[in-house]
Amino acid sequence: MVGTTNDSIYQYSLSTAYNVSTASYDNVSFSVASQEGLALALAFNNAGTKLYITGQSSDTIHQYSLSSAFDLSTASYDSISLPVFAQDGSPSGIAFNSDGTKMFMMGAANDTVFQYSLSTGFDLSTASYDSVSFSPSSQETSPNCLAFNSDGTKMYIAGNTNDTIYQYSPVKTTATLDLSTGNYFSDTLAANTTYTISNAGDAQSFQVELSNTDIINDAFDISTASGVAFFNTSSQDAAMEGVFFKPDGTKMYMIGRVNDHVQEYNLAPAWDVSTATSLQSFNVGPQDINPRGLFFKPDGTKFYIAGTSGGDVNEYNLSTAWDISTASYSRNFVTSSQDSFIVDIAFKPDGTKMYMAGNTNRSIFEYDLSTAWNISTATYNSVSFSVATQETGLAGVYFSPDGDKMYIVGTLGDDVNEYSLSTAWDVSTASYVQNASFSPYLNPTGVFFKSDGTKMYVNNSDGVREFDVGSVSAATLTWPTSIEWSAGEAPSAPASSETDLYSFITPDNGTTYYGFKVAANLS
Repeated sequence: MVGTTNDSIYQYSLSTAYNVSTASYDNVSFSVASQEGLALALAFNNAGTKLYITGQSSDTIHQYSLSSAFDLSTASYDSISLPVFAQDGSPSGIAFNSDGTKMFMMGAANDTVFQYSLSTGFDLSTASYDSVSFSPSSQETSPNCLAFNSDGTKMYIAGNTNDTIYQYSPVKTTATLDLSTGNYFSDTLAANTTYTISNAGDAQSFQVELSNTDIINDAFDISTASGVAFFNTSSQDAAMEGVFFKPDGTKMYMIGRVNDHVQEYNLAPAWDVSTATSLQSFNVGPQDINPRGLFFKPDGTKFYIAGTSGGDVNEYNLSTAWDISTASYSRNFVTSSQDSFIVDIAFKPDGTKMYMAGNTNRSIFEYDLSTAWNISTATYNSVSFSVATQETGLAGVYFSPDGDKMYIVGTLGDDVNEYSLSTAWDVSTASYVQNASFSPYLNPTGVFFKSDGTKMYVNNSDGVREFDVGSVSAATLTWPTSIEWSAGEAPSAPASSETDLYSFITPDNGTTYYGFKVAANLS
């Protein structure tokens, strides 16, 4: 929690995850007064190793590092900042996308959300304004809170005027230029858009400034997958099983069944497996000599393995997030009552549910954890889902970030199978959707997706293969047919992350319009 009186951040612990009634103050705080005298908003990166603060004294976003994830007592200023007063003199909210390559700032002065790109995820020194913005002023004229859902398809805004939370979606098919409200319009295309013009009245001319953004089409749709890269892991282990990525895509982890080690790799650029380099490994042999599955807590302070020799799930702590050299064994949880041949595990993002893939019964089993991420508190809730119709050699399982999709791979089908869950995170509501075969990529043993659903990774004993999923394109633009364009045809929409300016005149109060594209790629 950030407070404006003391310009400090205060840290609390919750004995039950996400239940604020169980919160208690840790007597830990961190002052940002040297950088910001009216602190209003804070954000963390996924791992809890970076902190960002903004406010209405400096009109700047400041970046901090935490040597221990989410521990404010270890915070220090990075001497990295981004002035945002050119966009708004009253910044009041910050949010990032999942890999930190997009940042969003809420500006209370202009009642607008502004979008920035970071060429290196979560590194403010690489940030630049996209000339893309969105105004919620029709709902709230004093916005000061901003949040997104995990895949960026929903945005939430709240403010002081109406004391209401508003939800927004990128789906936008029509937009109206209402000339009774003015003669200069600024808009960002968030989807394929058709414009209409209304209330021309006595207006004779007006201008439209349009920006464009990338639209993700068919995210998580495995039927669109195409292979783009491969990384050979045989030098580390001759039988690689699970694969997992750090949320920003700069690290990849795999588990080997021959050497019983978790392998850590660096990727630069992020998400490109062709750039992977082996960094270090951690031996899990004392707990299981046949490890098959691997999963990390989202902040990188825990990882879990599943294996066939112990018939259990093993939990490890990392004193430095994402650094497996700092791992230590914590505890185990026996799942052999459900299946003795455990091949993979997955967790709900809040750590209150665990899922085990068992190949004896070819089923996914669901568990509840009364204390998040503590597997000793897990109990089987008698919910399972059989995948035997699609795969009799079950080897890996993955859930989409919102829990409404499940994917499995196996060694007999040589394919990825997709399922839809009508109730998120409830595998009893799963139904088969489709499969995609990637022969000659034989005997797949693990599957993982980038959080926005545009990348899929499938591994087998030889290595890991990267696939592009869906497509990314700029939004399209359709103008009214009443417009006669100077070039003889309507111009196309601005390119992605660019802004164009259009000018219009109407000599007959809206019966006919003459349009001109007067500027492209405004800076």
